[in-house]
Amino acid sequence: MYHKQFYALLWLSLMSCSLMAVTFDLPEAGEDLVGRSFRYTTHYEETFSDIARIYDIGYRQMVAANPEVDPWLPGEGSEIVIPQQYILPPGPREGIVINLAELRLYYYPKDKPVVITYPIGIGREGWSTPTGKTSVIGKKKDPSWTVPESILKEHEEQGDPLPDVVPPGPDNPLGSHAIYLGMSGYLLHGTNKPYGVGMRVSHGCIRLYPENISNFFKEVDTGIPVRIIDKPYKAGWLDGELYVQVHPPLAEYVEERGHNQTDLVNAVISKLIEDKRRPDWKQLQNYADQKTGLPMPLYLLQGDEVADNH
Repeated sequence: MYHKQFYALLWLSLMSCSLMAVTFDLPEAGEDLVGRSFRYTTHYEETFSDIARIYDIGYRQMVAANPEVDPWLPGEGSEIVIPQQYILPPGPREGIVINLAELRLYYYPKDKPVVITYPIGIGREGWSTPTGKTSVIGKKKDPSWTVPESILKEHEEQGDPLPDVVPPGPDNPLGSHAIYLGMSGYLLHGTNKPYGVGMRVSHGCIRLYPENISNFFKEVDTGIPVRIIDKPYKAGWLDGELYVQVHPPLAEYVEERGHNQTDLVNAVISKLIEDKRRPDWKQLQNYADQKTGLPMPLYLLQGDEVADNH
């Protein structure tokens, strides 16, 4: 009983801290990184899902950053990485930007020079969340869920029939809040299964932790632009040093583009347009192989070194 009370108090304390941890000041012009990663020592019975929720991280993100640790039983006293540093997605820093590859949402409020970022759950294979540009067209607290015919059919075939309309409450997959997008049938919403955040588990909609959707719901207004991208490879500057961030590509990305790293190379080169140095390609390939999702510094070769490197 004592242990349960202790972890309940610890959870509430850390949750109150994590609500602030998702907001970062925007970097100076020409800079691209926010946040920082750090080490954490695990406690008895903690899982990656528990730790991820405390620090506003997704399960898949935790696994990528700690590939040699058992995510369901890291054990007492294991030292792990909390991956809370991000290269901001390419493109305009405005409105809502959702990067499917990293299962993460970035929100740029109009009236504050900050970025607010949340982990998300997205559509599983066969029910992919689409990319493209849209906007917020509506919001609703305690929404009902009108179940699409395709999902009704799927559940019927699985012997788990659903009603045509699921009312608000603990059994509603939309959770307590829904934000409607201009893409017909796609929403940002809460969930009654929070451990699915950071994974591919939905029928295409985008899920947030319950505590995050309630805050995000208050932040956004109708008309805000939304850009959904699929970028497993990002590059950016921090204090004169170039970093790359490599996420495991989604299956659809690999199916369309194969396993080559052309997009990674392009992401790096786009940051070196006015720089005469060139990346260490061997180091870049190593990062591409590891796919930790952590921003990693990339050594840049001077003229003589470029010649020697070939």
